[in-house]
This record gives sequence, structure tokens and C-alpha cells, in this order.
Amino acid sequence: MNKELTLDEIQNFEGKYPKQLWMLFLTEMWERFCFYGMRGVLTIFMADKILGLSYSDKEANLKYGAIQAFVYAFTFIGGICADKILGFKKSLFFGGIIMIVGNLIIAASPKEFFYIGITLSIIGTGFFKPNISSMVGDLYKEGDPRRDAGFGLFYSGINIGALLGGALCVYLGKYHSWSYAFLAAAIVMIIGVVTFTITKKYLGPIGNSPLLHIEDSKRKMREIFVYIGALVCIPLILIMIQNTSYTDYFMYTVGPLALIYFLYEVVKTKNINAQKKLIAALVFILFSIIFWAFFEQSGGSLSLFAEKNLRFNLAGLQIDPNVINNTSNSFFVIIFSPLIGLLWLWLAKKKLEPNTVIKFGIAFLFLAASFYVFYYNKFFVDADGKASLNVFTFAYLVITIAELCLSPIGLSIMTKLSPKHLSGMMMGMWFLASAYGQYAAGLLGAGMSTPDKDASLMTKLTSYTDGYLQLAEYALIAGVVLIVLSVGIKKLMQEVK
Repeated sequence: MNKELTLDEIQNFEGKYPKQLWMLFLTEMWERFCFYGMRGVLTIFMADKILGLSYSDKEANLKYGAIQAFVYAFTFIGGICADKILGFKKSLFFGGIIMIVGNLIIAASPKEFFYIGITLSIIGTGFFKPNISSMVGDLYKEGDPRRDAGFGLFYSGINIGALLGGALCVYLGKYHSWSYAFLAAAIVMIIGVVTFTITKKYLGPIGNSPLLHIEDSKRKMREIFVYIGALVCIPLILIMIQNTSYTDYFMYTVGPLALIYFLYEVVKTKNINAQKKLIAALVFILFSIIFWAFFEQSGGSLSLFAEKNLRFNLAGLQIDPNVINNTSNSFFVIIFSPLIGLLWLWLAKKKLEPNTVIKFGIAFLFLAASFYVFYYNKFFVDADGKASLNVFTFAYLVITIAELCLSPIGLSIMTKLSPKHLSGMMMGMWFLASAYGQYAAGLLGAGMSTPDKDASLMTKLTSYTDGYLQLAEYALIAGVVLIVLSVGIKKLMQEVK
């Protein structure tokens, strides 16, 4: 029997990247295929009046926001369960299996089984999503300067899955069968779970249960309680995503409770330096809610805008705008993530690299610019209410740069500012912020959409683009505020850059 790798052996790797990073990247790549494939078809499936659920644009936006909010909210619960009981490995495996079952159920009959399948996908993603990033952080020693580069590569690489899933699931769903779209998501998750099962031995102690020191029977009993508890949540989540008013009550409750738990852990830590770092992490988390509320229009209002208000012409090529909406961000991430990483390294050599807080502020400035471009597309509209796919795609290039200034750095900064024993919880908090961003995104998208199902395309276009102008203005304000506050936040971060 081979001896298990030690943590020191893993962390004392040579070169830029540990070999385990590639294994985690492959697992996450297939999960991203599943997640972004599903995300890309949600609103257009729900708004499909023939083979879908026949919702209005407003209803589809609200349902989309609720579903995505629960996906990310459950990552907070999954992160805590992994921290305290399961460990990252078992949590990831359990989540992956539940996601597979959920997608297979929807594929069997999308209209009849959509909500039960999506409920299982929510629970599965909650146990899967936060743990890969936490394990990536554990591949590096504290203070290892290669950590940011590792997260940058990881973030760029997993977007290959998002690109493939975004294109294939939209294509299968719109031009063949919605069942095929959800079946494809299930198949790739099977590949991801099998990949992780085969390669997890190379992670050594990383991701093992934190309860290995107690008796096997007691540990297994606690693990079983977690599994049962997750399944007990099924009817509760099912009811809440079917009725978005219940979602409101949930979101009003879980956020304050999560904040109270966070503050409890801060006080319990007692180390003043660690406390300051956790408060700094909270600032990043709060601003990320605003960022994702705007950015995640991509799966809601921008998806419906692409479905109805864009011409099928990109640089002379005939392309479905929903494919562009669902893949251009990932495509640009793959191209520009390494380039922006090199830019940070070049600026660091010149001693000009902005700190993490300033990078977050820059992200908001690019976010504002992207929504100005989305708004400006109204000046390229034809008589039929169809705008330019070229301008739309350029806006995605700008919004991708915004994302690259925030998201991969955000994952990294959470691991830097978090004590080791709270890394899963803090990743959960980071994704919980995304839940509130998704929830707000649904509300914003619904507010921008016209309640009249029979409104003209020109009316819908004007309603959406005017909304994008408001988002641009708010993003600009948030970016300026963050840059102004950067000095104080940097003091809380201490030596962390």
C-alpha cells in the first residue's frame, strides 16, 4: 500500500504550479460545464411558451434569481459541514452525486420534473462548489507568492468547462430537446466525480474529515446526520423556489444568521490580528454582493435580451445570440486571465501593482463601463427592435476584464485572510455573498423587464437598456467609494496583499 503524501511534500513543490492543481482543475472544469450549461438555459427554458414553462420575462427573472440564490446560499451550509464534519473530499463527492441525480430527473421530463431536479442540483452544488477552491488554497503554504498565479490558472482553466457547457447546452436545448441539455449536464458531472475519485489520493491529508481523531462510529454517525439533513431540506427548498415570496423570507433570514455566526467566530478567535483580517474579508464580501447583482444579469435579463433583441450576426457570421451570451465571458476569461496575470506581475516588478482593494475598485469601474456599452447598444437598433450582437459581445469583453480584477483575486484573498480552521466557512460566506448577488440580480432583472407579455420588441429593448444605464451609474459610484476606503481596509489586512 502506498504511503499517503504529507502536507509538506505537497506544499514544497517545484515550479509555478503543484501537480494537484491540474487534478482539481479537471474536476472543477466538468462541474463548471454542468453549472454554466444549466444557468445558460434556465431563463430561456422558463420563458419558452411551447416546450418550456411559459413564464413572462418578469417571472423568469424572479425564478432565475431565486434558483441561483439558493444554489449559492447552500454553499454556505455545505462549507460549514465540510469544515466541521465531512471534510472537503466527502462533501465534494456527495454533492457531485446529488447533482447528477438532479440533472437526470430533469432530463427525464423537463416540464414535469424541473423543480424537483433543480432542488437536488441546488443541494448538490452547495456541497460541491466551496470545497474545490478551499483545497486549491491548501496546496500552498501561508505567504507563498505563487498562490495568486495558481488561482489565476485555476480560474482560467475551469472556464473551459463553462465555455463548452454554455455553448452545448444552449444548442441542444434550443435546437433539439431540453432533455438533451440537462442530460449533457448529468453526463459531464459523472466524468467530474469519477475524475476526482481516481485522483484524490494525490491530495494526501488535504480535504480529509476534521473528525479523524474521534471514534469511527461517532464520526460516521455525524456524517450520516449531515446526509439526512441535506435530504430533509428537499421539500423546503422545493416550496421556496416554486413560490418566490418564500424566497424573500429565506433571504431575509439566512443573511443575518450567517452574519451573526461569522461575528461569533470572529469573537471566538480572540486573536486581534486574525479578527482584523476577518473584518477585511467581510468588506470584500459585502462589496462582492453589489458586483454579482450587476454581473449576473448575464443569466437573467441579458439572456432574455439576447433571445429577443439581438440580430444573428457577429462579425459577418450567423450565430445564435444566446450562445454568445452564454459563452463569450468564458471565452474572454480563457484568453485574458493569463494576460492580466502577467500584467500584475509586470507591475509588481515595477513596484506599481495595485493592492487587492484597488483591484476590486478597478473591477467596479470596468463593470460600469460594460453596462454603459450594453446601454449604448440601443443606438444600434433596427426597425424590428433588434440591436447589434457585435456591440453586445464587446460589452462582454469589458465585463470580463471587470470579473478578472475581482473574482480570482477574491477566491485567493479569502484563503489568505481566513484562519485555516475557518477556510470552508469563509468560502461559504464568499459564495453566500454571490447568493445575495444572484437574488438581487433577479429582482433587478424583473424590475427592468416589461410586465406585458405582448409588449413590442422595441419597448422591451428600451426597458432593458435604460435599466443597464442605471446599473452603470451605481457601479461607478461603488468603485469610487471602494477606492476611497482602500487605505483603511489595507490596514485591516496587515501583511496580506
